[in-house]
Amino acid sequence: MPSPFPDEPGVLKLLEPEFSDADLLREQLVAAEYAKPFVLEHDGVRSLYFGSLRFQQSAMRLDAPHELDVAYTQGMMAFLLFNPRPRSLTLLGLGGGSLAKFCYRHLPASAITAVEIDPDVIALREAFCLPQDDARFRIVCADAVEHVADCAERADVVLVDVFDELGVAAALADSSFYPDAFRMLSGNGILVMNIAGDKRAYARHVDLVGAAFEDRVIAMSVREDGNYLLFAFRNPEFSPRWKWMKSIARELQGRTGLDFPRFAQLLERGQALRLVQRMSA
Repeated sequence: MPSPFPDEPGVLKLLEPEFSDADLLREQLVAAEYAKPFVLEHDGVRSLYFGSLRFQQSAMRLDAPHELDVAYTQGMMAFLLFNPRPRSLTLLGLGGGSLAKFCYRHLPASAITAVEIDPDVIALREAFCLPQDDARFRIVCADAVEHVADCAERADVVLVDVFDELGVAAALADSSFYPDAFRMLSGNGILVMNIAGDKRAYARHVDLVGAAFEDRVIAMSVREDGNYLLFAFRNPEFSPRWKWMKSIARELQGRTGLDFPRFAQLLERGQALRLVQRMSA
């Protein structure tokens, strides 16, 4: 259906039967009362929204569907500076699947599990060109907190991008999620977490990550999106080797096209400025 938003032209794609009342759907969308995720396509970009235009979850350029179009998703891939070839990854929060697709394409030796609580989000996987489940890729419909608590498999990397209508999902802090995520990681495992919104809402999460990982946490600012990224390390002997990282960053940039030299600089700066401590203060 045509977009009902005056400032956002384009075409909407909804998970609704063909016989649905279009006028009612328009009213719900404009009033931000529509309960399902929806897709807005305009000017060669397909975007995923939850409930209203306030909550863009993902964006995909139709001429480059496997690239990372949003800055913070590019930054989350900086975990490769510490482990360039992980054997297993778990992604918590699917969205439009940008990270899942990118990892599937650029990490062919990695087993990838994406966990998403909303079946309506999973139902849009084809619209965002996600691969079908196979021997090394699967999408699981489950609550992230419960999945991490019950999971018997170890992961080298856990990517956390779990939000509700108020910001970082409160359920992560109101449970044993962070200690459970620590236990789920392999010996040299890395947790990467997207943080955004009001500092008063996310400071508690930052504190809990620090407690679970005994302050082995580095923060990186993503100014383009107004986000922060946390990189937390299970290995008690972890110590970043910034000088050696320059050559790794150049090699990764050649492999993926992402600006890993810049990511390395931002991470080193984040550690030097004690950005994690400032985020939780």
